Amino acid sequence: MTNPETPSFVSTQVTEARRFYLDLNPHPDAPLAVVCGGWEQCAPDYRVSREDFPYCCLEFVADGYGEVTTGGNKHELRRGIAFTYGPGCSHLITTERKRPLSKYFIDFSGHGALALLESCGIAPGAILEAGDPARIESALSRLIDAGSTPSTNQTRIAVLQLESLLLELTDHRIAAPGQTQSYQTYLRCRDYIDAHYFTLNTAEEVATACHVDPAYLARLFARHARESPYRYLLHRKMTHAADLLDSGRRIVREVASDLGMDPFHFSRVFKRTLGVSPSDFANRREVKVK
Repeated sequence: MTNPETPSFVSTQVTEARRFYLDLNPHPDAPLAVVCGGWEQCAPDYRVSREDFPYCCLEFVADGYGEVTTGGNKHELRRGIAFTYGPGCSHLITTERKRPLSKYFIDFSGHGALALLESCGIAPGAILEAGDPARIESALSRLIDAGSTPSTNQTRIAVLQLESLLLELTDHRIAAPGQTQSYQTYLRCRDYIDAHYFTLNTAEEVATACHVDPAYLARLFARHARESPYRYLLHRKMTHAADLLDSGRRIVREVASDLGMDPFHFSRVFKRTLGVSPSDFANRREVKVK
């Protein structure tokens, strides 16, 4: 259902909202259930103060400014900031009058809800910053669409969208407050690899082109991608190689030559990266098209 009477725990201090309601009384044995969610434009006098909350909740700021206080700690709210709360987690949310908050919220429950948040490093009371706010906003919009579109598998789709959202948020979070510049430098270096991987051979070449120290480049990728820049470069190269082999227009030796690699070294790297040898990968394609 998408338009029941507004529950008491949903704020009415908004000027515009798009909400959905799936199950306000989820079964206690459900592992994970999306209760409700949506987007809301806060009124200038928006103020929500709760000592408790019946569900786990994730909120994400799309625009505007405000503050949230959880566990006695006050945090600034602005675009890209996400925060969580839940049962037993008191919280106070306020907005700036001249630049009211525009934000998303997702309420969910189930005996696996808390464990899911904890596994993503965002247990109730957590504050984090998304390095790619547009990506998270897109994921939230898909979840709202799923919750607002009646279908046979609506509740299951919503749960899968929620899990995907939390994983996206975990993968694209800024590691700690004050590291926005660090994350932007990482994105600049990653984007350079994405655009030039075909001609790059070493992480040092990336560092030189991006005007950063090689050791700093390694730390950036370890912090924000949990892998080395060279490993990321190899994965981009091998994914491209797989596309060439899958097209049927290149044989293994030619693809290795295109990438400037010795065929034997190419085969080892391809298998280490994608799990199968390039010849086996190409043979699978031949079997598939017969």
